[in-house]
Amino acid sequence: MPRKSFTAAGATAVGPYSHAVDAGDLVYLSGQTPLDSATGKLAEGDIAAQTEQCFKNLFAVLAAAGLSEADVVKANVFLTDMGNFAAMNQVYATKFSAPYPARSTVAVAGLPLGAQVEIELIARRPAK
Repeated sequence: MPRKSFTAAGATAVGPYSHAVDAGDLVYLSGQTPLDSATGKLAEGDIAAQTEQCFKNLFAVLAAAGLSEADVVKANVFLTDMGNFAAMNQVYATKFSAPYPARSTVAVAGLPLGAQVEIELIARRPAK
């Protein structure tokens, strides 16, 4: 069966991967770094600004798949410095409402293009 993928205007892939792949009831979104598609560069500013850009990119991908943040069931957050956890979490808290998606946050040695944060999501299609 051919893979069904989604590509979003406003999100940029920096490698050979799809922005999102449909898996029936679930849609898996690739990790988004804070790349600004208008400039082709990382969002300027601190971890809060980079986290905002990640979500801007992710929500564009969700929209391309016909979904919204309300459909997100799991998030994985990758930080290059756990000292940025509180600031990232403050932005993150504004992107969803209770009950919040499940989430993991891990520290990594590095991210593409020198990003400080990368976020990936799993969303579930609403029952018909």
